[in-house]
Amino acid sequence: MTSISTHVLDTGAGEPAAAVSVELYRGSRLVAVTHTDEDGRARLGDDLEPGAYRLVFHPPSPFFTRVELEVELGDGHFHVPLLVSPYSCASYRGS
Repeated sequence: MTSISTHVLDTGAGEPAAAVSVELYRGSRLVAVTHTDEDGRARLGDDLEPGAYRLVFHPPSPFFTRVELEVELGDGHFHVPLLVSPYSCASYRGS
């Protein structure tokens, strides 16, 4: 079983980013659409097939209006946070 979640942090404001739209694609197929909760967290899928996926974030930044990450998911749970500020963004494989 493969699952994926995310956490968006607005490092410019120093707080979680609530209500950020996040989309999950497998190839060109839209698998899930959600918004981060008040803690900046969102769960995108719990019963996915392993393989390549694309996360598309629409963060609260005047410069980064769309951030895309391509990830290769195996078996297990994957957590992919996004750190965003007005002029930078970063991601990492969380736990």
